[in-house]
Parts: sequence; structure tokens; C-alpha cells
Amino acid sequence: MKHQDLSFFKMLKKYFNINADKEDEQTTIENVESSISFHGAQLWILIFAIFIASLGLNINSTAVIIGAMLISPLMGPIIGIGLAVGIYDIGLLKRSAINYLIATVISVLTATIYFLITPLNEAQSELLARTSPSLYDVLIALLGGAAGFIALTTKGKGNVIPGVAIATALMPPLCTAGYGIAVGNLSYFFGAFYLFFINTVFICLATFVGTRMIKFRQTTIIDAEKIVKVKRFITAVVVLTMLPAAYMTMIIITKNNLRSFVREELTFKGTHILSQNINEHDKMLNIVALGKIISHDTIKKASKKLSEYQLADYKLNIIQGDQSDSLLLMSKELSTVTMSREANDKKMIEQSQQIHELEKQLETYTRYESLSSEVSGEMKQLFPSVSQISISNIKEFETDSANHKRYIVAIINSKLRFNSSNRQRLQLWLKERCKADSLRLIITP
Repeated sequence: MKHQDLSFFKMLKKYFNINADKEDEQTTIENVESSISFHGAQLWILIFAIFIASLGLNINSTAVIIGAMLISPLMGPIIGIGLAVGIYDIGLLKRSAINYLIATVISVLTATIYFLITPLNEAQSELLARTSPSLYDVLIALLGGAAGFIALTTKGKGNVIPGVAIATALMPPLCTAGYGIAVGNLSYFFGAFYLFFINTVFICLATFVGTRMIKFRQTTIIDAEKIVKVKRFITAVVVLTMLPAAYMTMIIITKNNLRSFVREELTFKGTHILSQNINEHDKMLNIVALGKIISHDTIKKASKKLSEYQLADYKLNIIQGDQSDSLLLMSKELSTVTMSREANDKKMIEQSQQIHELEKQLETYTRYESLSSEVSGEMKQLFPSVSQISISNIKEFETDSANHKRYIVAIINSKLRFNSSNRQRLQLWLKERCKADSLRLIITP
């Protein structure tokens, strides 16, 4: 039995032996060194690849973006940095780092120039996808970098390198960073550049680990204390790089759980969920519902199921019915985070128009108060029997329909009775004095 176990592990070792097809170490190092420099043709290839990727992001074409990633030579200096750290080659590390910085700066500048001159300035989905990195991007970079380095160090490379270039997607984040600069949106710039930095760090990490696994010979002999310091530095950089991505991943998972919760527990015939968002500060799930009212018992029942969706730390807040005005206000407040300057200006104009309309309506009511005071003095001279006058603007509705009409009402208190001719004369005078199309006169003793 023990002999069979040994044979089994020996067979596994044979299949998973990473050194079986290992390329000559010097050949691998020379291949990496030849791919790190950016001058002449290599530099022009990078510039053209950036333009192609920017075009793909601009017109939202996945095929064009993939084509640009296949052309891109950005992987070279990144693998060079990881290999240099792994074999402790200071000269290779300096050359790789310098060329990495040159390639990064030129890529961002090229993308910025493109997005400054293009007439299409709207952020498409392919572009927005590069502004919110998560731990999934960390895993893609780590696994892609590992596959790429293993391919570089083996004889039968196949089509691994092009696949790694597509999977790790180094080019689109730099183009998105250029877009952020061009449109003045720093959140796009930092989000995209953070994604590019994640790819850089974890491709380097995968390369460094690969050199240790394949047991590359060290170019420089350094003492154990320095090796420990290097490893601590690498660990610190990796952890610090992962922290923001871990936080974003938690937000993504929570949002996904919220969508599942709403779909399973709050989807009813006649009720439409307008929006759903998470308030991390107050630990509140704000859900806006229109249409058929969700009953209190149903909300209470749904709240008890929050723990099943890993949302036990949050309180459920459903805005519906009479709260629709507050609902729309909240929706506007949420949308202001991503509103463009033009949209804000439009909103201010609309609010100004609303204020103007309200002022006009208010004037129609207050004007007749002051008019009553003005007319009373003239009225005393023309109609001495009048002791009081009240003028107002009213709206009259018909009981059997939704029709209505607006007119002026003048209520007169008179010491003497008005005959029909005097009444008509008083009504015509008031109508002219109030500049009213229609006036109803009421005389009380």
C-alpha cells in the first residue's frame, strides 16, 4: 500500500513538474531584456496600440480593444521588474523600472491627446468597467502573470503570451486614465490607474514567485538579512495594493446580495422597484418602490430574511406611496454624484423657472389685497353707501365634471340697497378698475 502511494505521488510529480520543459535560464533572461526597452519601432508600436485601444473604448468595441492588447508591448518591463527582483539583478531592475515609467507616461499622454481631440466624449461601458477594480482583478493579474512567466521560461510557449496580454488588460486602464485627464474627471483617472497598478504589482509578484519555484540562479549574492528585507517590502506593497480592492469587492458583493434580496423578497405584481442603494454610513438599505403599496407585514417579513442574504447588519427602508416626492428628491441627490456640469446647470435653470412661476402665482393673490385698499378710497367718493370692500381671485370647480374657471370676486358691504342700474354701473367700474375679464359682484347689507 505504501509503495502504491509513493508511485502515485511520483506520477503526480512527473505531471506537475514545472522544470520538465524549462528553457535555458540565460535565454529566458535575454528574451525578457529584449522586450523591456522602448525606443524606435517598439515605441511607435506602443503609441499605435494606445490609439487603437482608445478608439475601441471610445466606440465601445470589445474586438478593437482586444486587438490593441495583442499589439501592446507593455508586458515586457513589468515581467522584467519581477524577474530582476527574483534573481537580484539590480541593473535589470533599473532598466525595467525606467522603461516601465517611460511606457506608462507615453501611454497616458497619447490617450489624453486622443480623448482631447475626439468629438465623442461620453464614457461608454467598456471605459467605465476600468474605473472600479476589485479583488477579482487582483486574481486575474496574479494568475495571468504566473501563466505568462511560465510560458516565457518553457520551450513550447504556444499562444499563452497573447492570451495573458488579453486577460490582464494593461492597455485599457491607461487609456481610461488618459480619458479621465482629458475630461477633468479625477475619479476616472485614479480608478483606472489603480487598476493598472494592481496589474503591475501582481504580475511582478507572480514573476518573482515563479523565479523562486523554478529556482533561477541569483545574479548577485546577497546575505539572508537583505533577502528578508526584500520579502517584507514585497509583502507590504502587495497588502497595501490589495486593501482598496478588498473594500471595493465587499461593496460589489453587498450590492449583488441586495439585488438578489429585492428580486426574491420584494418583487410583486403591480409594484415596480425604481431604485435600490446602500447607505454605508447609516447601515441602511434604501429601496424606492412605485405602484402597488408593499404592506407593513410584508416589509417586516422581508426584514427578517436579510440575514439569509448576508445583509443582517443593515436596516430595510422602503420609500413608497406618499413618500414619492421624497423618493424623487433622493434619486436626484444620488445622481448628482455623477451629474455633468451641463446637467447641474440645466437643473438650476429649471429650479429658477419654478421659483418664477411660484412668484407669479403668489402675486395673483397678494395683488388683490393691496388693490382692495386702493379701491376703497375711490369707492367712498363714487358710492358713499359702501362701507366695506373685499377683492380676491378664486377658482370655481363644476361638481359634475373636472372643469374649472378662474375669476375675480368683489364682496361689497353697503348701508343702502343697490338698484339694478347702480349695481351694473358698480360692477362695470370694478371690472375696469381691476382689469379683470370676468368679475362677480356680491353686495351684502
